[in-house]
Amino acid sequence: MGERITRAFEVVCGMDVSDQWSQLCVLDWGEGEVIEESRVRTTPEGIKRRFGGIEPMRVALEVGTHSAWMSEVLEELGHEVVVANPRQVRLIGESRLKDDRLDAERLARLARVDPRLLAPVNHRRGDARADYALLKARDAV
Repeated sequence: MGERITRAFEVVCGMDVSDQWSQLCVLDWGEGEVIEESRVRTTPEGIKRRFGGIEPMRVALEVGTHSAWMSEVLEELGHEVVVANPRQVRLIGESRLKDDRLDAERLARLARVDPRLLAPVNHRRGDARADYALLKARDAV
């Protein structure tokens, strides 16, 4: 018989990221029930306050302006981060019902079932992003 598979997380979080505030939806891993809906300030300090010192969870968010630094901060806090490519996820990218709460819940549900459904994007680390920006600036000149 095969080895018993255990999951590493008790909850999964979907986060709809905006410039000032990000909407969260936290689901129970086992039953998929919504156990929290809240907002967090879209700053490194806000993310650290909300996600620091808690059990690791899977956090799904869409690629965007804040996703690179946000995924870095969340990973430093011990969480697994899935950065979704909305162009590849029709349920999110082409939805007619654009609602922060609904988008956060959809991200959480997809991340709970199978993160590959989110067509994950891997960001460069901070120093590599800075080097890349410098190269792009040189090319522009």
